[in-house]
Amino acid sequence: MTHTPTLVITGAAGALGQAVAKHFLAAGSRVALLDQDETRLRAVFGTPANALLLAADVTSAPSVAEAIARVAQAFTFIDALVHVAGGFEMGEPVHQISQASWERMMTLNAWSFVNLTQAVIPLMKEQGGGRVVAVSANAASEGQALKGAYCAAKSALQRLVESLSHEVRAEGIHVNSVAPTTLDTPANRQAMPDADRSAWVPLDVAAQAIAFLATPAGAAVHGQHVQLGAA
Repeated sequence: MTHTPTLVITGAAGALGQAVAKHFLAAGSRVALLDQDETRLRAVFGTPANALLLAADVTSAPSVAEAIARVAQAFTFIDALVHVAGGFEMGEPVHQISQASWERMMTLNAWSFVNLTQAVIPLMKEQGGGRVVAVSANAASEGQALKGAYCAAKSALQRLVESLSHEVRAEGIHVNSVAPTTLDTPANRQAMPDADRSAWVPLDVAAQAIAFLATPAGAAVHGQHVQLGAA
């Protein structure tokens, strides 16, 4: 019997999440689409036969655990987790960063990865393998003015990806990230109408890179951060 690939995609109602979800839906995969608002998910995707739409708060371990339990009940097998959900905001200079903004960026971008993997990795171990792909950012590679908390959070995410990769690769689990520069989204175009978009990353290109890491095509890759776009 042919195995139909099953994926969990967080932040599925966002611009990149939609591109990733549509890529896998078109490929015939089964997808569990997670976002904060199920109504928004249904407005974007309707009710595809091979999709499960779930409201989940990635910053809440109980919310994530409940959602992953529902995915496991519906699909039994989880081939890949694609963790798109995260957050960006311009912040204060480092010497003025508030604890609230620091914790907000760390929770959205790094601790959310811990919440997801706490729920998914045990299932992948039981089934004998799987793939985890996080969406990091080129900003993780160096500090940038007024982005101290965001850069630190994405850097923390990358260190978590690397550490988890070393911890689970012997059990057939691949853990990697993609690290795009600015994504070419409607929101970014509106926010930066005069920007040079030549280095921006088209959503379909980012989705294809994620798909490479989330499928057997990327079987030789462990603990890496695939850079997307010109730095």
